[in-house]
Amino acid sequence: MHLDKQYVLPTYNRNYINFTRGKNATLFDEQEQEYIDFTSGIGVVSVGHANERLANVICKQASSIIHISNLYYIQPQAQLAYKIAQLSGIEGKCFFANSGAEANEGAIKIARKYGEVNGEIKRYKVITLQNSFHGRTITTVKATGQEKMHASYFSPYPDGFVYADDIADIYNKIDDKTVAVMIELIQGEGGVYPFDKGEVQALHRYLKQHDILLIVDEVQTGVYRTGEFLASNLYNIQPDIITLAKGLGGGVPIGAILTTLDVLKAGDHGSTFGGNYLSSAAGCEVCDILSQYKQTQMDSVFEYFHQKLVEVFEEFRHLFTEVAGIGMMRALRCKDDQTQEAIYKLSHKHHVLVLKAGRSSIRFLPPLTITKEEIDKGFASLKAALQEVE
Repeated sequence: MHLDKQYVLPTYNRNYINFTRGKNATLFDEQEQEYIDFTSGIGVVSVGHANERLANVICKQASSIIHISNLYYIQPQAQLAYKIAQLSGIEGKCFFANSGAEANEGAIKIARKYGEVNGEIKRYKVITLQNSFHGRTITTVKATGQEKMHASYFSPYPDGFVYADDIADIYNKIDDKTVAVMIELIQGEGGVYPFDKGEVQALHRYLKQHDILLIVDEVQTGVYRTGEFLASNLYNIQPDIITLAKGLGGGVPIGAILTTLDVLKAGDHGSTFGGNYLSSAAGCEVCDILSQYKQTQMDSVFEYFHQKLVEVFEEFRHLFTEVAGIGMMRALRCKDDQTQEAIYKLSHKHHVLVLKAGRSSIRFLPPLTITKEEIDKGFASLKAALQEVE
């Protein structure tokens, strides 16, 4: 803690719990006290902490080649691209990066080039939604439709981003320089807010008819977080560009763009580390673990988690206004921000990790492989915290 405070930039409000090991959805601190993890590192540890299959693949890959650069063919990268195409049902191609923000940057570059080479005038505007979140780089923070993210001391920001209030308002913001619409199907940081399936499908059809690209940011929703490989599969749409990250590597940093567009050529974009041997080997194993899990227990465990969440909501209705979300991307909407803050702090005290999100929400992103026993323990701890809030 002393070293962290002295040598690490204070860009996070740290909770100084020293976790030393984990097992699936259970973490242990230096006193071997147990914590149930309903966060999975903000939706990253998709196959749980210390997953034996993933650990073995990482160790095996690290003992041969970790990195060699994208100047050479990388076998597990090609295999991961194939798996993503097969599991998504989309016959596209992938570009690999290191994070969700980088994937979204690449998606915007693809859209901008498409708008440059297709049509009589340059189209460059990208429409995003209020309460969206697309990353922390200068470009993706500007793509994020939250005014609080656009701090003046990081300006000037890139031009060309337009914000719509909701799906219906997107149509009002389209003009002859619009090249793409970029949305999350379920806003994560924006409060675990799913958009209406019919509205999304109607927008998808309209954009196709008018040669405007649809970019779907699946950094948080992708890789079975909603119960399907992509939220786009759940919504029965095929976007032009999809971005992935978080759960794809099970904890190893990786980002990916899946697109059906043949736009980028050699030299247009790149990443030194993106899709290297280690990260893409990890991604392959995560996809295998979760696709197999989907065939057996996934749906029943997801439903069990939801049932327990509803039970908590019913028991503590005076603290909450709504249960929200899909799959293992869930939230309890608190009656106000003060209640949200109290629940967040007391949950740590009672050894269950949760997240805060917009719309006064307590957000739940547990490992997808969480057991029913861990779910029971986590909600017992949460109830203890909620009783103390009272």
